[in-house]
Amino acid sequence: MEGREALLGILIRAQSAGFIGPGDPADHLAHALGFVDAALAFLPAPPSRFADLGTGGGVPGLVLASIWDGAEAVFIESAARRCQALEEWAGELGIAPRVVVVNGRAEDRAHEIGLRETFDLVTARSFARPAVTAEIACGFLKVGAPLVVSEPPDPTDARWPADALERLGFDPIVQLVVRDAHYAGTRKVRAADADVPRAVGRPAKRPRW
Repeated sequence: MEGREALLGILIRAQSAGFIGPGDPADHLAHALGFVDAALAFLPAPPSRFADLGTGGGVPGLVLASIWDGAEAVFIESAARRCQALEEWAGELGIAPRVVVVNGRAEDRAHEIGLRETFDLVTARSFARPAVTAEIACGFLKVGAPLVVSEPPDPTDARWPADALERLGFDPIVQLVVRDAHYAGTRKVRAADADVPRAVGRPAKRPRW
């Protein structure tokens, strides 16, 4: 309970700074905690190393790093101000030794040695449309590792067409409901093509679906 109170306090500050959207910070925390069960629908145990795309104010990345006390967490965030805040908050939570905050565009970082295809799990909440999220995550995930993302209410599989996912090297999407919130997950089944993800901006400007 004490850890959750500390996380809630940080999310309140993150919201004040404009790093997370409106709504009760307790609801943001509950939604982030839902990623735990959603991820474990694909994994036999918590990941040893996970990446969170567009961590922003800490959801879900900072929350997951706090819950999974044996995991190395890598937060990919393009805004320098948010990166600084994430590093400070990781220190306050006592998890800084296990947290790496990477400032930069995810399309570039996904091609770096040490980051490319090295993660047991990639998570994303409000990062980008499905086509962009899948393409970028593909560059970070190990073969056999899952991508888990938040979904809107009443999602449809049409958001994640199976043929397009297959071309990227993913299994068909699985829709999950955890704590009345919606998540989607898929597993990467083959290595990423050398040009995945494409250069900065291209996944969004010319999405694959």
